Amino acid sequence: MIFRSLIPALLAVSCCAAAAATAPPKKFDPSRFSQAVTECDRQASHHDDPFKVLPGKEPAEMDLPAAIVACRADLQKDPGNPRLLYQLARALTYAGQVDEALPVIEKSVSLNYPQSLFVTGYLYLDGAYKAPKNPCRAGELIRESALYGRIAGQVGFPKYVLDGRFKGCPVRQDPDEMAGFLEAAKASRPEYYTELLINVLQKNLAASRNVGKAEERSPRRTTG
Repeated sequence: MIFRSLIPALLAVSCCAAAAATAPPKKFDPSRFSQAVTECDRQASHHDDPFKVLPGKEPAEMDLPAAIVACRADLQKDPGNPRLLYQLARALTYAGQVDEALPVIEKSVSLNYPQSLFVTGYLYLDGAYKAPKNPCRAGELIRESALYGRIAGQVGFPKYVLDGRFKGCPVRQDPDEMAGFLEAAKASRPEYYTELLINVLQKNLAASRNVGKAEERSPRRTTG
């Protein structure tokens, strides 16, 4: 039956959710950091970053050596700016320097930059770009990005949970919270294909919960 292997985990988190309210959404305040446009922004902005200050560039459009030089120079002037940290890490990763990129993006993560939360989780999920694979850390980061309203996390976290990617991990996998993530993503009026995926995930999440409830109500069989 659909998602049968996930039912015990979903039921376990459901019982915990009954005792603890769903975590409230979080808000990132970009005004705490400079929003002045820099050469790093010109060279390395990502088009999906909700807090970018310029339209983004696709990897093929980036001059990676120039982006790395620009972002390092701009960070010398503004070392704690999480947007610039993310963009330097982006350029380094595409340039094949992920070992150098990870401490940089982790610093941005420590400042709760939503794009960095999701991207770092993505890197750790499968070891993308030769990053170390750490699915449990990935789950924590992707869920946190969802709490901060990053649509990739709001959609990605329920998808990965339903796929069993965080099985055995301590990350909270509350069906009510995931349903809320999907509703919030849908309310943001995403593009057509993203909305189609959200609809599928909502149905799959509801189906897995209904199966779990039915199994809870069924009398246990005994042997002997």
